[in-house]
Amino acid sequence: MTDEGLRLAPFRGLRYAPGRVSSLAAVTSPPYDVVVRPDGLRHLETADPYNIVRLILPQAEDPADPAARHRRAAETLHRWRADGVLAHDPEPAVYVYEQRKGELLQRGVIGALSLSPPEAGIVLPHEEVIAEVVEDRAALMRETAANPEPLLLSYRGSGTRTGATAVIERTIARPPLVATTTEDGFAHRLWAVTDAAELAEIDADLSRHRALIADGHHRWATYLRLREEHSGTAANGAVNGSSPWNYGLVLLVDTARYPLQVRAIHRVLPRLPLKQALDLLDRAEEGFRVRKFEAPLDEALEELADTPGNAFLLTEGDGVFHLLDRPSPRLLERTIAHDRPCAWRELDATVLHHALLDGLLRVPDRPDTIGYLHHTEAAVAQAATHGGTAVLMRAVPEETVRSLAEQGVTMPRKSTSFGPKPATGLILRTVDTPS
Repeated sequence: MTDEGLRLAPFRGLRYAPGRVSSLAAVTSPPYDVVVRPDGLRHLETADPYNIVRLILPQAEDPADPAARHRRAAETLHRWRADGVLAHDPEPAVYVYEQRKGELLQRGVIGALSLSPPEAGIVLPHEEVIAEVVEDRAALMRETAANPEPLLLSYRGSGTRTGATAVIERTIARPPLVATTTEDGFAHRLWAVTDAAELAEIDADLSRHRALIADGHHRWATYLRLREEHSGTAANGAVNGSSPWNYGLVLLVDTARYPLQVRAIHRVLPRLPLKQALDLLDRAEEGFRVRKFEAPLDEALEELADTPGNAFLLTEGDGVFHLLDRPSPRLLERTIAHDRPCAWRELDATVLHHALLDGLLRVPDRPDTIGYLHHTEAAVAQAATHGGTAVLMRAVPEETVRSLAEQGVTMPRKSTSFGPKPATGLILRTVDTPS
């Protein structure tokens, strides 16, 4: 790791202008990869004609033409800025952001993070990414010249009320720029920090830390790709450090004060009916123990949580569940790489993808064969809709995630879902706007 840590720069946030939309709640969205399509997309598009989903998940007449979708997003962003629907704040700021729901409280700072290469060890990924998704996000950001939604990074502060924490606690005593409650019940507030001394206080604190990517691996990989494309070289051959593409929009949360929640991300196999999956498992010489039972979804998830070792729930959405556990040692020996730490080899996601999906069911990891859903009910519903199979997973402890990341070991993609995630649409960053 280098001596330099996180460097968060102020920027002129692009925000919805008051009075130009029906409500802030109506124009926000979950992150692009959490929106359940097509129902969730349609719901957001009809909530308000200016809903941010039209920028993060643009649609075109020909769904097979991604370039047309990205152009449409760029045209929409240009039109909304020209019409005053979206307007830049008058001066650069780092933004304090708060999310609250019942007893759950999360606070952090949003800014333009100086991008660093993986070998620097400043920002630690813990999951692999899908190349097609990175290409899509890169094309969208390249066309719009914007970071439309912050990714979520966690760091471990000292636990004291100093540095960034001190600035946050002073800031929340002031009136916020933004206050809204979204339909998921979360209350959101946003403040701008523009004072030079307070910005320096935040910078001095964060520069001593490194961060774990909690949510947004594909956006981080996209930032790095665009940085490489736009960095260029100066006359002396040095990399051009002044490019706005050298920064990316992030939310940084100190998990010593505000621990993140870790949830599972479930899989849906739309092309594999449950009966076919069970037949393949039944014929396998080396496989899993399979137990069938009927129960409400919450009880089935409790049974999964209480099962020791690797385990998954399979269902087609009819209230009948098949609990898979006790994978054959010979199957694990044959399908799982030996050059990784034991903690990686024992992950549910590792066993799922390498032993079950690759080794037994022969399901390739492509967008058309495996869907990734954050919400259990949505995964079950999609399996029922498509006549496929939902694979319900368990969450990975944050300590395991961080330990593997610090060793430079990435988990299978979509292994975890950290939250709460920042609402998309409260603030955007453009790269064509001077600071």
